Amino acid sequence: MCVNFLPPAKRQLAEHFQVIEPDEDWPGETWQGYAAPIVVDVGQGPQALLASYGMVPRSRIPVGVRPYTTMNARAETVGEKRAYRGAWRVGQLCLVPMQAFFEPSYESGRPVRWRIGAADGAPFAVAGLWRAWDEPDGTLSYSFTQLTINADAHPVMRRFHAPGDEKRSLVVVPRADYDAWLGCRNPEIARALLQPCADDFLRCEPAPLPRRGARPADDLFGGQGDAG
Repeated sequence: MCVNFLPPAKRQLAEHFQVIEPDEDWPGETWQGYAAPIVVDVGQGPQALLASYGMVPRSRIPVGVRPYTTMNARAETVGEKRAYRGAWRVGQLCLVPMQAFFEPSYESGRPVRWRIGAADGAPFAVAGLWRAWDEPDGTLSYSFTQLTINADAHPVMRRFHAPGDEKRSLVVVPRADYDAWLGCRNPEIARALLQPCADDFLRCEPAPLPRRGARPADDLFGGQGDAG
């Protein structure tokens, strides 16, 4: 599933999502463990937080437990998996703003990274889940995951992932539904909101990575991100 995306710039976050951007900066490209902005609503209207990509940061995995990825949560099992179920059951839903995300295409016979974004080039948001962590100094830190649905029948998203694998997709939240998603506290209603985006919303194109050494050491497309 998606392990890499382009977050919005600060100006884009403020203008498109109508939130005050965090004071801190964030990288121009997001991978596991990187900080990126998310939008949440804890009862005072939408606000932006800087959060770590992956519901369970590696620093929070107990010693002796093999590291696992939690960048993506399957909609079908999000309420059952230990890494996500607590946040899901109380409705800690978020928007993950982005300019584009990346997936592997095997149409050439080998994995090639493709960029997937809105056809009009505007920022958009996908459905996510977030949680807070207590820090030793008394502050809070935040983390998030992205929710995914089956995409076997979607004309764009069915083109990605290895042959024989189930096709999965992030869930683009229509702009008109931002408030409904952020304010939802009922898991069954939230699940019903996780729908494929319109066939003509997405545009995709090849975007190969630079040679090894110019990106994080993690495998390019490793892990489905549904551990827990």
